[in-house]
Amino acid sequence: ITANSPRSPISESFRALRTNVQYASVDRTLRSVLVTSPGPGEGKSTIAANLAVVMAQSGRPTYLMDCDFRRPTMHTYFGLHNRNGLSNLLYQPDYKLNGSFKYETVRNLNIMTTGSLPPNPAELLASTRMADLFAQVKAQANMLVIDSPPILAVTDAAILAPTVDGVLLV
Repeated sequence: ITANSPRSPISESFRALRTNVQYASVDRTLRSVLVTSPGPGEGKSTIAANLAVVMAQSGRPTYLMDCDFRRPTMHTYFGLHNRNGLSNLLYQPDYKLNGSFKYETVRNLNIMTTGSLPPNPAELLASTRMADLFAQVKAQANMLVIDSPPILAVTDAAILAPTVDGVLLV
């Protein structure tokens, strides 16, 4: 909604969330946020998508990564193909980050979809390759927003949480 109706009251609520996230840390700047929820269907992916859009609209180069290998949705929200994405990138022997993020409708917003769904999502997310990828993305992005599976359903969000500056629990 923040991309299609930027003047709506709902979009204004997401801008208020953006401001709260920006000022959540006094000692250090939040440059990466994981968005999760206790259970499925609670709106975490919607929050992640709209938060990333309003971050990008504020002029900050923003990267949105769909790390929900259980029920990916970012490709659907933004009308992208999910044939190639994060999992495909990590399985390449010599991966390069350039060109892995896509989306040109909202200025400053770059999106990486999940790609092919792996048989072992938790192991993939806990890999050193994933840690290296996060380090590369954080070096390029002013803000990284990560959509993850629900925290009580699977361990994926708990694996990703230590790699980010903050966790937004929906």
